[in-house]
Amino acid sequence: TFFLISSQLSVKKWIWFLNFLVPLRHMKNILIFGAGRSSAALIDYLLEHSELHDWTITVADVSLAAAEEKVGGHARGRAVAVDILNAEARGALIREAACVASLMPPTLHDIVAADCLQQGKHLVTASYLSPTLRGMAQEATAKNVLFMGELGLDPGIDHLSAMKIIDEIEAQGGIITSLKSYCGGLVAPECEGDNAWGYKFTWNPMNVVTAGKTAAQYLENGKLKCKPYTRIFNEIEPVEVPNMGVWDGYVNRDSVQYRELYGLPNIKTLIRGTLRKRGFCRTWDVFVRLGMTDENYTLDCKGKTYNDFLEYYLPYGDQEKKANNDLRTRLHTYLDRREKSERLKKIEWLGFFDNLPIPLEKGTPAEILLGLLLKKWKLADNDHDMVILQHDFEYELAEKRYQHRSTLVVKGENTEHTAMAKHVGLPMAIVVRLLMENKIALRGVHIPTQKEIYAQVLPELARLGVVFEENIIEIA
Repeated sequence: TFFLISSQLSVKKWIWFLNFLVPLRHMKNILIFGAGRSSAALIDYLLEHSELHDWTITVADVSLAAAEEKVGGHARGRAVAVDILNAEARGALIREAACVASLMPPTLHDIVAADCLQQGKHLVTASYLSPTLRGMAQEATAKNVLFMGELGLDPGIDHLSAMKIIDEIEAQGGIITSLKSYCGGLVAPECEGDNAWGYKFTWNPMNVVTAGKTAAQYLENGKLKCKPYTRIFNEIEPVEVPNMGVWDGYVNRDSVQYRELYGLPNIKTLIRGTLRKRGFCRTWDVFVRLGMTDENYTLDCKGKTYNDFLEYYLPYGDQEKKANNDLRTRLHTYLDRREKSERLKKIEWLGFFDNLPIPLEKGTPAEILLGLLLKKWKLADNDHDMVILQHDFEYELAEKRYQHRSTLVVKGENTEHTAMAKHVGLPMAIVVRLLMENKIALRGVHIPTQKEIYAQVLPELARLGVVFEENIIEIA
């Protein structure tokens, strides 16, 4: 029948017919930019659903080998190499897709979004929305597309789970007075080994080194508060996690914006933060105070060791000027009284006194420090990571006060299928699937705070094992 119809078409009608078919083919293609450590769960989930829906999953990365590894020879998968800065190559891939998921570094989302906007394609990312992306809201709505950011773990699952609780409390007539939300990407306690810090990299290592540099804004007891970078890791809050003990909690980024985004204009305390093992933060604060996390200038490292790196930043005290130049003694004197011996132990464990060569000829202080941490904080082949996400709500209802604690603790399988990768990738994957199935009507530029989103995504996450433990108690 097709050949009979086509033989009777004029050239102009035949061209029109082909142009009609091309968009239909594009409606079956999902494009994923990035095949890094957080992409496995995203790619696997979409490939699992691809056969039923006749989807093609295209994974594009600067490394063809990395993309091919993630696709794993799946019949519905396609691996391609791409330079994301090549506008022609990037645009051609986006043109073929109905929906784009970007796992690129946050600085690259804007150029991907601009192409998606021009070509009318949906876009999801796990990163915070940039001002540029937020500025595309009106045109995205006009183009009938959805750009959704903050769709990973933190930010991401934290928004979904928090908004579900907020809506439930307010539906009962409750008034929320406080929300403290903390998340940590950590190594499972049984995999710490002799690691004095109790920490190994489970996500972007440089982001760990540069965390906190934007300072932190939050609400506390009705007051707008700020912690600059120089205080973030020194002024921490102990956070108790059921069955997991007490952790360091430090305030992260701008919590105040979520007063409006969560629809809580009268909330008194609103804090979003990050979890680390006890003792981590105050030792990390030493590197911040010394200046070892700076990214604004480079140092000549040729022939230098990490002893030299520490020497470069460590000042002389009055006694050291008169006595010896022993580096360990000088560092011990530099540290203030709190947990002095424990912090010295952690810094020594990293290898600062072992004459280890710096593996760079030139680098910023942050890059030099990262070079050492990559050796010491690397997940071993038999290690697995752990994710902790906890919300602590306080609210008033019927002249009584309550605390609602919601806790997620999940461990990864191995160094490839990590808890971090799973919990960053799955929310993105689920929203992509829902968009492809036309089950999301929302358009414009958003983060996942709408009931339309969490009411569909959270049950699917629960089916996949992402389940929160809820505990509500009356408080005095």
